[in-house]
Amino acid sequence: MTCPMDNLLAGPPPTHLPDLPEAREALEAGAKASDVAARFPAFPTAWAVLAEEAFAQGHAVTSYAFARTGYHRGLDQLRRNGWKGHGPIPWEHEPNRGFLRCLHALSRAAQAIGEKDEAERCLQFLKDSTETGYDALTQS
Repeated sequence: MTCPMDNLLAGPPPTHLPDLPEAREALEAGAKASDVAARFPAFPTAWAVLAEEAFAQGHAVTSYAFARTGYHRGLDQLRRNGWKGHGPIPWEHEPNRGFLRCLHALSRAAQAIGEKDEAERCLQFLKDSTETGYDALTQS
């Protein structure tokens, strides 16, 4: 028998972002991330790639800007898909990974430019959203 309180204690359900096949396939086919971001600005994975590439080239401020753009685009999508500001955003659901990568990239770039509090908040948000994604992104 199910206790009526179970639903109250369970927390919000996981949020699953929709797949954007045309954007995803363009990246997979080798299109430049900047071209994909320009054509599909709501696709956080393109912004994540741009942020990661900029960071790898030593451009922390540029990485921060790309990551923040993807982060905000991802938040918009999360809200449109039922997210209420907290709850699981599973790494296992492939379309969520672009947003989660942006969140990690934002934390890393914020740390690099001296925004320690923001870096810590982003890292905690990542961990609270997905332990699996947190582990995958912080141990790579």
